[in-house]
Amino acid sequence: MSDREILAATALEQAKWVRTRQLSAEELTRLYLRRIAAHDGRYTAFVELLARSALCTARRIDRRRGHAGPFAGVPIGIKDLNLVRGSFTRFGSRALAWVWTPFDDRVTARIRAGGFVILGKLATSELGALPVTEPPIHAPTRNPWDTARTPGGSSGGSAAAVAAGLLPIAQGSDGAGSIRIPSAFCHLFGFKPSRGLVPDAYGRDEPRSLSVSGPLAHGVDDAAALLDVMAAPPRSGVPGRRPFAEQAREPKKRLRVRVVLESPLCQPEPEMRAAVLRTAKELEALGHDVEEGLPPVGTLAEFLPLWQWLVGSVPVPSRRLLGPVPRWLSSARPSLERAAVEARHDELDRRLRTWFGDADLWLSPTVGVTPPLIGSLERPEPADTFAAAAALGAFTALFNVTGQPAATVPAGLTAAGHPIGVQLAGRRDADGEVLAVARQLEAVMPWRGRRAPGWPGAASEECDGIDGARRIDLEARRG
Repeated sequence: MSDREILAATALEQAKWVRTRQLSAEELTRLYLRRIAAHDGRYTAFVELLARSALCTARRIDRRRGHAGPFAGVPIGIKDLNLVRGSFTRFGSRALAWVWTPFDDRVTARIRAGGFVILGKLATSELGALPVTEPPIHAPTRNPWDTARTPGGSSGGSAAAVAAGLLPIAQGSDGAGSIRIPSAFCHLFGFKPSRGLVPDAYGRDEPRSLSVSGPLAHGVDDAAALLDVMAAPPRSGVPGRRPFAEQAREPKKRLRVRVVLESPLCQPEPEMRAAVLRTAKELEALGHDVEEGLPPVGTLAEFLPLWQWLVGSVPVPSRRLLGPVPRWLSSARPSLERAAVEARHDELDRRLRTWFGDADLWLSPTVGVTPPLIGSLERPEPADTFAAAAALGAFTALFNVTGQPAATVPAGLTAAGHPIGVQLAGRRDADGEVLAVARQLEAVMPWRGRRAPGWPGAASEECDGIDGARRIDLEARRG
């Protein structure tokens, strides 16, 4: 088979080819390493390339008679907020540029056990604090659909890598939209699971945690299968959970779907509103009950202490090395009281659950605007930069507060050729239901064949020194 056929395949198809020995894991790994070497200079999706260890893993898989894990031999990247043994974990920050990790965190360990070949670390905004990926430690990460624009954040490197064909699938994390925003900007399916479904990467397991890891992929089936790999086993005494890959394929009963087009923080552009209304008609045609709902009530000031608490929890030895916005956010934590932050979270949670009501799903824009130009959200004062950036999360952050599952579904392109995403949010722990409805939409609104300009490009470029490549020179990428 040709390189183009391999790159156009799903991650599950690639895994099947490796399992049946139609393709070796090493061949697949080398193909993606060549693409990264040839094309990532335009995007800055990767911040560290682990070529040597990736090739060793691939060869080990090829030597086995049986292939452990559903994704054995498939390349993946890990966001640089997560720990990967034998790599740096910089959190997009000069303040943590020296942190080298000798072990995997809990999420990475599950991904590795799923048989993936980890190619490297993917760019994030500094401390994951902003929905754009423009940290001071390296050049901004760029959107493969339009390199003048952001791919979003904080999982911007994950989205850019998959959209550019540098990876077939990626891991990200989402504290206020950090999987869904970049997935929407890069024409991908992105999924934020229910709180607690995927283990906290650092073992914190806080009952009010905003952030959770999840998949970014071209299609629902790949994302559901990766979620099965990442998800924690059911708790003792709880009946076994059927795989999400199975749940996603089940026909859905008639569901109550409410549509919202407004937010106190953002008035969506006309093309975003039109995409939501088109999707609503598709859901109605699929047999679901669709009706308009009222927008939620809330302000950025109410959410701000929750975000300051989360960003301030990153153990940074010197805040003076942080960029303006992460420094401003994390510096507020010492003045916050845990009890007050938890009370604020609980009050917002109650309000938003009341707003969600008896609906099974809410449909909205994922983001109300097209991908902003690189650097266009920066303001003289960090509070103003944060406010401008926070508008990108107007529709996504709600479900980090409540811990409910939410997905972004590709819904076409604007007249200017920029991707549009629509969000489906479900009831707590109804992850399978959200995946199944998203898969219904994928069948009637097929999006996999719509790829970024030039994708996959020439796949035959050779990379010098690929076996010995160890890391990407971040300083060289600061231009």
